Amino acid sequence: MGRIPARYLLQFDEPAGYLDFARFGPPSHAVLDTTAALLEHATKAGPSTVDELMRQEVRAKAAAARLCGSDTDHTVLLPNTSLGLFQAAFNAPGGEALVSAAEFPANTYPWARAEQAGRLRTRRMRPPRGYVTAEAVAAELTAQTSLVSVSAVDFRTGYRADLAAIREVIGDRLLVVDGIQGFGVVDAPWEVADVLVVGGQKWLRAGWGTGFAVLSDRALERMNPVISGWTGARDPGLFDDEIHPGADTAAGWSISNLSPITSGAFAAALELVEEAGVPSIEARIAERVGELEEALRSAGAEIVSATERRAGILAFTAADVPAEQIGAALAAEGIAATVRPEHVRLSPHASTSASVAEQVRAVLAGLTRPSSNGGGTAVPAGAVAETSHSVLTALVPAVSGLATMLGPGNEVVLHDLSRLPDSIIAVAGDLTSRTPGGPMTDLLLGLVRRGTTQDLTDYETHGPDGRPIRSSTLFLRDEQGVAVGCLCVNSERGVTASPLPAGGQRETFPPDVDSLQRFLIERAVGKAGIPVELMKKPHKAAVVRELDEAGFFLIKDAVDHLATELDVTRYTIYNYLNETRK
Repeated sequence: MGRIPARYLLQFDEPAGYLDFARFGPPSHAVLDTTAALLEHATKAGPSTVDELMRQEVRAKAAAARLCGSDTDHTVLLPNTSLGLFQAAFNAPGGEALVSAAEFPANTYPWARAEQAGRLRTRRMRPPRGYVTAEAVAAELTAQTSLVSVSAVDFRTGYRADLAAIREVIGDRLLVVDGIQGFGVVDAPWEVADVLVVGGQKWLRAGWGTGFAVLSDRALERMNPVISGWTGARDPGLFDDEIHPGADTAAGWSISNLSPITSGAFAAALELVEEAGVPSIEARIAERVGELEEALRSAGAEIVSATERRAGILAFTAADVPAEQIGAALAAEGIAATVRPEHVRLSPHASTSASVAEQVRAVLAGLTRPSSNGGGTAVPAGAVAETSHSVLTALVPAVSGLATMLGPGNEVVLHDLSRLPDSIIAVAGDLTSRTPGGPMTDLLLGLVRRGTTQDLTDYETHGPDGRPIRSSTLFLRDEQGVAVGCLCVNSERGVTASPLPAGGQRETFPPDVDSLQRFLIERAVGKAGIPVELMKKPHKAAVVRELDEAGFFLIKDAVDHLATELDVTRYTIYNYLNETRK
């Protein structure tokens, strides 16, 4: 299990206080870029455009199948979880479906409606605390039970069902799993499900209108695809005025063509999960949930969600403080949560900042621990932001000590690569007049963008005032060898170092992100050799290519900023980027 690479975390731009992924997951840059690129392609439709776009469905199915350990013959794309569950209920072989009464409505209404239509009988179980355990299921099974439906992760309690154990107790019966609250962030044995249905708008961060189902051989044999359209028939492209039988693969559950643009976006989201690795994502989320739990308990809250076999959901209450009041206080501080009458639910993702736990603690402390004058406890001023890695945390105090040892005319800077571009977490010395929270240099940003995280030692650059500086940049790595930060030492004394490897151009030490953006754009336009107002498409594409190589697009809202500078639409920038990155 490795650490999540910085390039994965850079895909996301949600606010630091966003803790509502169990409701909706803000999509990644990859999803946004793919959507924009495919829409751009669609606007220039030619003889082969539709066929080319439709290949996105195969791409998405293949990614979903790989993550499930299945194949595309057993996988079908769906626009949402509810449709998949309705198909499972109406396509079921009859008999009795066993479903928990405490399930999310998306997993209760399909069975109730199928029963009203005479397709099967439904029996609602009420397990203790709402936890659907293997023991609870075994106690409810009858000779008539042909199917069990369960959520992989309970939406209220965050309890993660033991799918393997449930599979064992139900034997040869069909197992339908709603995986929306766990797939992509929980390393579960998805292969034990006969029908796995997943929506992509939450933890997969693919946006609405995305989802899939994976069917086992047993499901394909026993289920009759009643809810099946022309695209789910054998020979769907044969228009002979006949009704064809349903396909004998998962394609039999298809009703019509989905949006290829949505399918492409879904594929991009699934491929990001593959790149980062589910175990790494799961471990990061577990770390954040643990930090939030500790913060909540320290503020006197009671955890009412599962503390064992849990996923990314953490629900809590506070004595004598209504959930609505807690939710309002959190929202006032920019913290997004799901507020229900009985509790408040938090759900962080891998991209959630470690510092949000302290924000939540401070808000709750202000509600539950009044000060001596009757007011709430304030958030401690100047609270030190936590870093994303223990080695960086340990080095923060050493920065000042090292600078003191080196003496006047020296500067020591510590960067956290998970916070790009505002990566400075500690600085001592005023050689470049930078402060914590400031951005990295253009040199360092370009190295990170290109993945060239090799140490640079004893090279010559120039400070903001033009004086020569002798510098060294050492990358700090985790136990997996992944660069997580870097330590930079700058000195104005004894400059006899080598020029920069990048052709000797000066390194820039911007005081803020705006200055960094402005410098990078001016440099790229200067290299193009023509004023923006006289530029044609090739010139603007060259500017985008130069900025991409420089790491410009790692900066938040960089696309919109550059579109304004070049007097084009943001989608034009996306188009140039796609051409550059082919």
